Amino acid sequence: MSTSVDATGASSTSVTDRGFFGHPRGLSTLFFTEMWERFSYYGMRAILTLYMTKSLVEGGLGFDEKYASVIYATYVSSVWYLPLVGGWLADRILGARRAVLIGGIIIACGHYSMAVSSLPSFYAGLVLIAIGTGLLKPNISAMVGQLYSDKDERRDAGFSIFYMGINLGAFLSPIVVGFLAQHIWFRNFISSMGFDPKSSWHFGFGAAGVGMTLGLIQYVIGRNRLRDVGARPEKKTATARSESFDYVTGALAAVGGVTGAALGLYFGEAGVVSALFPCVVFFFVGYLLGTVRLLAGSELKNVLVIFILFLFSIVFWMTFEQAGSSLTLFADRLTRITIFGWAYPSSWFQSVQPIFIIILAPVFAGIWQKMGDRQPSSPGKFTFGLLFAGLAFVVVTIASMLTGGGRVSPLWLIFVYFLQSIGELCLSPVGLSTVTKLAPARMVGLMMGVWFLSISIGSYIAGLTTRFFAGNDPAVLTRAFGTFAGITLIAAFVLAVLTPLIKKMTPRAA
Repeated sequence: MSTSVDATGASSTSVTDRGFFGHPRGLSTLFFTEMWERFSYYGMRAILTLYMTKSLVEGGLGFDEKYASVIYATYVSSVWYLPLVGGWLADRILGARRAVLIGGIIIACGHYSMAVSSLPSFYAGLVLIAIGTGLLKPNISAMVGQLYSDKDERRDAGFSIFYMGINLGAFLSPIVVGFLAQHIWFRNFISSMGFDPKSSWHFGFGAAGVGMTLGLIQYVIGRNRLRDVGARPEKKTATARSESFDYVTGALAAVGGVTGAALGLYFGEAGVVSALFPCVVFFFVGYLLGTVRLLAGSELKNVLVIFILFLFSIVFWMTFEQAGSSLTLFADRLTRITIFGWAYPSSWFQSVQPIFIIILAPVFAGIWQKMGDRQPSSPGKFTFGLLFAGLAFVVVTIASMLTGGGRVSPLWLIFVYFLQSIGELCLSPVGLSTVTKLAPARMVGLMMGVWFLSISIGSYIAGLTTRFFAGNDPAVLTRAFGTFAGITLIAAFVLAVLTPLIKKMTPRAA
């Protein structure tokens, strides 16, 4: 396999490597690794809110909506902010390849911990999954970017294919995990085997662990295809290490962390848990400000563009990630879940969106590749993503107005997920590609962490929306969903106005 070095100094496979549907062979290994990792994550997420809010008689934890929303929000946000740490560790110590392997092992242990029916193992599982995902997510995406040279027009298409792998796992997992956790047939089956039927939730969590284990096996088998990317960084001398520590950056990070923790404790409803998210976010905001102040010239402009897109990414994920919180409860409590008299698990709705992604991802990849230089700029694609996300919440706002204390047709949620899928394909894979393209070579992992931090903040806001279902008041839901729709559509308009300025700041974002 011939290799080259792109303009940022990162090793990448040459354009002659077309062994995986016209793309580098290493993409296949990363595709299937991410597919199984997402199988484990989305399978567990599909039942997490339901498990926490179901009564003890139903096998759940019996949490009220407000407490469950804090736990869910803290968990999903940590899954997305810990990539900042994982990216830094890979850049400085582990290398991306090793970080992905270690992360996958920790994730599997977390899922198996949740398969044990106890509250301590439940919380331990959430912590382990979050830590493992922090190591795996930014670094597997960074390696996808390193497979392509800086000017390789296959890059966005490659990320779209990679994204299809994510959604293949996300499609299969709610069906498998949801069936094991919720379906009456499986509960009767395990009861006949001598198990408590209420333990079906833990069979679902265990299935997620099996998925991650399969991903690890595949990753190890295909490791030779990745020998030119994700290597461990070269060791620095003692002098270089001491010079690399910046006391101003450290001070900014520490002040940010203390400030965030204080705000979380003051405004939070669950003590230390409420303080965790703002503490970490403010810490990394301080750290990133200290890091950015050392940049200049084109590097500074590129990083500033990443931060501009970061803000709009937060708005997108604020609505999109409600699939695991408010939209899950909307499906479970306010949507018809029977067809021809047959009841299906409400968690199966979370497979609808991945179906659309699987169908549409090759279409979008082909469109971007065929358009070549004529395709919309990265911020232009972001604008379309926000537009469709906003329209999706216009639809769910209308649906919430029609509930009237009853249940609405499942077609409403299907249409919501269709619109969100179009928005996701316009924004998410393009965001991953843009970050790997704009980030300075020595900061790729860290900047990928910044991208995932935007998902973290958006996910935290989305997680808190579970509390809107306390009392099942349609009027409250209508106002909440309408507010999210308005914010997202306004953000789309603002970004459209800013797009020419962003393109002037750095042509590489075009």
